[in-house]
Amino acid sequence: MRIDPTSLRLFVCVIEQGSIARAAELNFIAASAVSKRIKELEKLLHTPLMMRTNRGVVATPAGQGLLKMSRGVLHQLDDIYNQMNEFSHGVRGQVRMVANISAISQFLPKQLRSFLNQNPLVQIHLEEKISSEIVRAVAENAADIGIVTIASREYPDLSIYPYKTDRLVVITPIGHPLGKNKEISFVDTLEYDYVGLHTGSAINNQMINAATNANLPLNMRIQVTSYEALSSMVESGLGIGLMPIDIARPYIKSARIEALPLLDSWAHRELKICVRRSDQLLDAAHHLLTHLRTT
Repeated sequence: MRIDPTSLRLFVCVIEQGSIARAAELNFIAASAVSKRIKELEKLLHTPLMMRTNRGVVATPAGQGLLKMSRGVLHQLDDIYNQMNEFSHGVRGQVRMVANISAISQFLPKQLRSFLNQNPLVQIHLEEKISSEIVRAVAENAADIGIVTIASREYPDLSIYPYKTDRLVVITPIGHPLGKNKEISFVDTLEYDYVGLHTGSAINNQMINAATNANLPLNMRIQVTSYEALSSMVESGLGIGLMPIDIARPYIKSARIEALPLLDSWAHRELKICVRRSDQLLDAAHHLLTHLRTT
């Protein structure tokens, strides 16, 4: 007996969704058929692959190992046709990419547009995640390329490359008391309420660490999931915030907010690209990695 790729796809879908019923719905088949496929996989591999918990269906340790291997195998199977057509039609393929909000907002729109103009047969699947999730997704072969602000060394097998730099500024409502300063240290802003990004974002983590090191409280009045929302909340007077200067400029020019530079060294940030290893990337992903590093 050999492992059926369809069974592997269903197994991956069940673990990612945490539900056999949801996986069946997404794949337009009966839940009983999904269960049968999983049981056949477990019988073939002589080990349980998943278990039910109060959080839904989760992978056993053996299932986690199969999940990581399956993602790579299935991605390569999907790419076989595209790889063969490269010889006559140029670079083809799919690239799974994850990046943080700063990279997606500042740099990727222009870079991906130029890359896809040069490689129209490549498909890019881009998701926004926080840095810790990005590194894990790349390490576990759920993504080919990740862009992060803080590259954790929890996964030493990853290759890390320099990407871009940005600089954080404090944004305030028009006429805010901090506006009298030309620049300011982060600790001198902590008497005011903050509007923050979502939990786990690199900027939030940097703010929390800086406040903790100064032994001062950080009053996060509200948290949002985009820079547009952050600017709107600050504009309405709900607090002050931090964002990269390149993202803040349009809001400053339209007189919605004011901004002043941070003096802290951590306000100057270096974004990184992470991959498992460049020699493990399929051609489309390798071409994109080169493009991101050189444009």
